[in-house]
Amino acid sequence: MAELQKPKIIRIETVAQSRLFTVQSVALKFSNGAERVYERMRPATRESVLIVPVVNNELILIREYAAGVDSYELGFPKGAVDPGEDMLTAANRELKEEIGFGARTLTPLRRVTMSPSYFSGQMNILLAEGLYPEKLEGDEPEPLVQERWPVSKMMDLLTHPDFNEARNITALFLAQQFLQRTGH
Repeated sequence: MAELQKPKIIRIETVAQSRLFTVQSVALKFSNGAERVYERMRPATRESVLIVPVVNNELILIREYAAGVDSYELGFPKGAVDPGEDMLTAANRELKEEIGFGARTLTPLRRVTMSPSYFSGQMNILLAEGLYPEKLEGDEPEPLVQERWPVSKMMDLLTHPDFNEARNITALFLAQQFLQRTGH
């Protein structure tokens, strides 16, 4: 297979900005001479984490309001890696803020991208084991509702009407693969 040559960036302009998002217009020239203008979110400078917590042969999930779909979604704890943190520190902090547990063991499963045509952000998916009670104050506007799900029936989450988000589904498959491989 021939090696692909990345297109040349001709121009980048900010076309829209909000408190959270900056949309850029990116003019590109491809190696075959074709020119196109794409839109993307300004490249991210921070990564994020999504953690699959396991305690007593159960997964701990949270039910959290998702403004984009205007509903309460069921998923795993997640959040941004703060400046000065590594992914393990961020994952443990998010666990303490969102479910009131820390983890003695955090196993990175995979780093994934989310809609790479538009976003540069990367999310680190980790499995948390050896949980112990410890609570930190989080930034959520309301308390998060916890739900426990048996590890032995974890793939049944795929049919749950509130378990829809692609990153959570990816994490579920990665966790199942890891747990089967390690004999959990």
